[in-house]
Amino acid sequence: QVQLVESGGGLVQPGGSLRLSCAASGFTFSSYAMSWYRQAPGKERELVATITRFGGRTDYADSMKGRFTISRDNAKNTVYLQMKSLKPEDTAVYYCNAEGGAFSWGQGTQVTVSS
Repeated sequence: QVQLVESGGGLVQPGGSLRLSCAASGFTFSSYAMSWYRQAPGKERELVATITRFGGRTDYADSMKGRFTISRDNAKNTVYLQMKSLKPEDTAVYYCNAEGGAFSWGQGTQVTVSS
């Protein structure tokens, strides 16, 4: 059974940083490109960043370039999202999934950027 467990969210002031983690199980992690997504209140889920199977390439949504960094550790079946220079508009529930949303969604982790 596939499980995606996101963690690391919280309340942070504008300009602050957070590091999100996603622990994956139930599938061969290194066989999949992995992505982070987010969903803000009243909005559709959007793609944040993607990393290829062995981390050789990363891609970001335009508004996240230069502020967010996606990485992975295949030995730990974990994908990370380092976020810096956070803005109030980054407030959302953040989810990980295989590229394209291949698996059932986890619970996500709430990120709130507010002073």
